[in-house]
Amino acid sequence: MEEEIYLIGSLRNEKVPELGLKIRELGFKVFDDWFSPGPEADDFWRKFEKKRGSTYKEALTNYAGTHIFEFDKYHLDRCKYAVLYMKAGKSCHLELGYMIGKGKTCFVLFDEEPERWDVMYQFAFLNGGNVCFSFDELKEELIKIKEVKANACVSLNSLHHNQESDNINLKQIREF
Repeated sequence: MEEEIYLIGSLRNEKVPELGLKIRELGFKVFDDWFSPGPEADDFWRKFEKKRGSTYKEALTNYAGTHIFEFDKYHLDRCKYAVLYMKAGKSCHLELGYMIGKGKTCFVLFDEEPERWDVMYQFAFLNGGNVCFSFDELKEELIKIKEVKANACVSLNSLHHNQESDNINLKQIREF
């Protein structure tokens, strides 16, 4: 699993690439390539499938639907973290739920407190995630991840160093 953040958001949210850049500036790798087809990608897919005479269920299993799903799922599986940037629709929430269910640390970012509240965002608290109401709050959470990772590396290095010292001491005892 790669130390990368999957940025989940709406194709219609023009701020997604900006958020991706801000997270990159913190030193994280960010996957947001799904945004490149543009805000009407789902609408064009639907129109195309309707012209072919496909039902929604058929369209989900046709090549285009399957290819797009597998593309997103591959990157969801390989990324260790996710940020859901609100406002977001059904597929975004399904992706967030999938990531949380896989045990990955996930965050929900609102630009402001929503008018309509929902208790289910508490799922974001699982696996060390959180719900944030500003980029600065998200930034603090992401910095914590970097600090924990840095501390883990220091701990592993000292463990390795201690193990080498123990091996040298054991060798000296044997030689004595």
